Amino acid sequence: MFRDRVDAGRQLAEALRHYKDLDVVVYALPRGGVVLGAEVARYLEAPLDLIVVRKIGHPSQPEYAIGAVAEDGFVVANPDETISLVKSWFEHATAAELKEAQRRRALFLEGRPPVEVKGKTAIIIDDGLATGLTMLAAIHEIHKRGPRKVVVAVPVAAADTVGRLKREVDELVALCVPKGWFGAIGAFYESFTQVSDDEVISLMKSPVRLQ
Repeated sequence: MFRDRVDAGRQLAEALRHYKDLDVVVYALPRGGVVLGAEVARYLEAPLDLIVVRKIGHPSQPEYAIGAVAEDGFVVANPDETISLVKSWFEHATAAELKEAQRRRALFLEGRPPVEVKGKTAIIIDDGLATGLTMLAAIHEIHKRGPRKVVVAVPVAAADTVGRLKREVDELVALCVPKGWFGAIGAFYESFTQVSDDEVISLMKSPVRLQ
């Protein structure tokens, strides 16, 4: 159990201490992952950037991810879920989430260009992994930028998701991997309040964001 995202970020930073003083860029998935990413970037004295990936929720249960879309339009989907859906609905939902991803990048970073990661280590941070679809889309986005190494780091993750994602990255750090039924990420935090747009903007204006 983590007290809140700040506590989880500090614990995660400690687990990543072997990357301190190396050529690293920390990437956070907004909004929740930015709180943790800021703690990790501050500890590693590394620049902080965003990977804006949007979940595509099931039409009857929006919080349940059946897919995800990255900023470049790359789509990850769970075929077991999407096979029963109307194709046009999924395409419309994907287009809407892609537009929202692009809007959020403009809002959160105010036009600042991405941090250069070619030849460096990219560490992707989120506040937890359930289905892992949004993280998979983020990994795809980062790989296209040519990093030397890709690391995923989260406080808590579902065991089957860890197994799948390990094959996509050089290292996966998860502080807690519960056995059996996973449930909601928020169940592993004492406080899991929604992170506001203003909080993300403020965190991204921190000096740690600069190279």
